[in-house]
Amino acid sequence: MRHPKSILILTGAGISAESGVDTFRDKDGIWSKYDYRDVATPEGFARNPKLVYDFYNMRRRGVAKVKPNAAHDALARLEREFSGEVLIVTQNIDNLHERAGSRNLIHMHGELESALCKVCECRSYWADDMEQGSACPACGTVGYLRPDIVWFGEMPYQMDRIHHALANCDLFLSIGTSGNVYPAAGFVDYARAHDVHTVELNLEPSEGHSVFNDAIHGKATKIVPEYVDRILMGL
Repeated sequence: MRHPKSILILTGAGISAESGVDTFRDKDGIWSKYDYRDVATPEGFARNPKLVYDFYNMRRRGVAKVKPNAAHDALARLEREFSGEVLIVTQNIDNLHERAGSRNLIHMHGELESALCKVCECRSYWADDMEQGSACPACGTVGYLRPDIVWFGEMPYQMDRIHHALANCDLFLSIGTSGNVYPAAGFVDYARAHDVHTVELNLEPSEGHSVFNDAIHGKATKIVPEYVDRILMGL
């Protein structure tokens, strides 16, 4: 599609994989080592909070050691240089988009460096380890902080805003997603129902690749910068 005026970009684990961030559903991914019911559900947190705290503390420390890659950098450049609107909706809980320079961003599944207080419901920046004795920076209550992560069975954040953006953009890009995690897997259908041009950029065809108008497959660090160049050159 030439000369879009508004672009919505969905990113998944595949865009951060080349930075060294573990994916979830690959053969050696996170869910091959942990049972999601233990570390990514409200029930698991109630059953064994220490295990959940330790899991996200480990992930927070791990992400702090890696850097944004060329795909993150390209999307930040697109936001800076594109004459229209660019919104990134990410399924990732890392902060690599922000560290690359992206600013118009929705973390639909929450953020590693954020704490949610179950008492005052405030969200606070949190870069250190979290434990049962941690106090809420907003209200000071001890023992009621949880990772600000959308767990299985919970509603992703800002869905109304996402659906509005999907219905009103010209171009929808899906980058590094498996295509089997809802509601994000349904975004392409929602976009196409509103006559939006849809493109998949992925290492290999996702489960829903045939639904997209176009698909480009390869390493994110190669195909994403190349596609951004095409957009900015009006090709």
